[in-house]
Amino acid sequence: MKILVINCGSSSLKYQLIDMENESVMAKGLCERIGIEGSKLTHKANGKEMVVEQAMPAHTEAIKLVMQALVDPEYGVIKDTKEISAVGHRVLHGGKVYSDSIVVDEDVKRVIRECFDLGPLHNPANLMGIEACEAAMPGTPNVAVWDTGFGMKMPEKAYLYAIPYEYYDKYSIRRYGFHGTSHLFVSGEVLKFAELDPEKGKVIVCHLGNGASISASIGGKCVDTSMGLTPLEGLIMGTRSGDVDPAVVQFICNKEGKDVNEVLNILNKKSGILGMSDGISSDFRDVGKAAEEGNHHAQVALDAFIYRVAKYIGAYTAAMNGVDAIAFTAGVGENDIESRKKICEYLGYLGVEIDDEANNCRGKVQMISTPNSKVKVMVYPTNEELAIARETERLVK
Repeated sequence: MKILVINCGSSSLKYQLIDMENESVMAKGLCERIGIEGSKLTHKANGKEMVVEQAMPAHTEAIKLVMQALVDPEYGVIKDTKEISAVGHRVLHGGKVYSDSIVVDEDVKRVIRECFDLGPLHNPANLMGIEACEAAMPGTPNVAVWDTGFGMKMPEKAYLYAIPYEYYDKYSIRRYGFHGTSHLFVSGEVLKFAELDPEKGKVIVCHLGNGASISASIGGKCVDTSMGLTPLEGLIMGTRSGDVDPAVVQFICNKEGKDVNEVLNILNKKSGILGMSDGISSDFRDVGKAAEEGNHHAQVALDAFIYRVAKYIGAYTAAMNGVDAIAFTAGVGENDIESRKKICEYLGYLGVEIDDEANNCRGKVQMISTPNSKVKVMVYPTNEELAIARETERLVK
C-alpha cells in the first residue's frame, strides 16, 4: 500500500509518498510560496532532485504539480496516481468534536471549517489541501489526522482551565495541546525501544525546536501536555513567550497604548528566545553562539529555556507518580548536545545519569543515559509523516 502524506501550511505544502510494505519514503517534496509570486516545487526521489518554478495561485495547482512530479518519467516513482491507496492529511484542529483520526466526509470538512477560529493559520490551508486532493484524485480516500488528537486524550483535570465553565460549553475553550503527531509517534516508539510495559510505561517526550512542547503519557495515552488552547502556552520557544501571567497582557496594553491583539502578536512573534536575547535571533544556534561570545542576554535566554524544560519534566513526573523514560526529539532536542546535558543535570533527584560519550550524537536513535540511570533517557528523532501514514493505513486497510 502506498500512502501520500500531505501537510499544508497557509502558503506551503509538504508531502511524502510512503510505501507501507517497508515504511520507506519513495518521494518527498515541498511546494513553496503558494499564492505568492515566485512559487516553486522541489521534488526529491531516487537520489535525484527536480525543481519546478511555476505559478501556484492556490493549493489546487500545487497538488496538480505534486501529482505530475510523482508520475514524471525521469523523476517520478509511480506510473499512475491510482497506485496511491489513500492520502493522509495533518489537520490542526477538530475542536471538541474529533480527536481520533478519521476518513474525511462532508461532516469532517464541516468541523474543520467551524474550527477556523481555533486554527486560523492552519485549518483553512488543511481544508484546501483535502479539497485539492479530492479534485485531483476522485474516489481516493482522504484521512484527517488531528494535531490535537494526542492531547485530546487528557483527563478533565488536565485540560480544563479554571475559568467559568460556560466558556468551555460555549466556545470549547480548553487545553488541546499541539505537536500531537510527533508526541504520538515518539511516545509509542519509546515504549518499544526502551522495552517498557506497553500498557503502563510512563514516558515524557520533549519536542524541542523553534516551537517546543512536552508531553507525559502512560502506555502511549496522553496524561498532560504543555501547549494549551493555542501553541502559545507552555515552554519558552523561538518567538513565543510560553507561560506568562495573563495580567502581563493588560499591563502592556495600558502602558504602551496597544490593544490585546497587538500584545498577543508580540507574545507569539517577538518574544521567547528572540525577545529574551534582546533581539539577537529566534534561532537557538545563533543565540548559543552569542552566549559563547559572552552576551549576557543570550546566556540568560538559554538558561531560562533549559530551566523551563526541567521544571515541566519535574511536574509531569509528579503527575504520573514517576517516569520510566525521557525522550528528546525535534530540531533542538535531536541536535543540541549541550542543552540535553544541562536539562538532565537538573534531574539528579530522579536518578538520571547521562553518558557524555553517548550523548555526543545528533539526529539518530540513541540511548544517552548510563546503564545505572534509574530513568532511561534517549534521543529519538520524530517522524510525523510516518505517524500520519500509519494512522491512514489503519483506517483504509
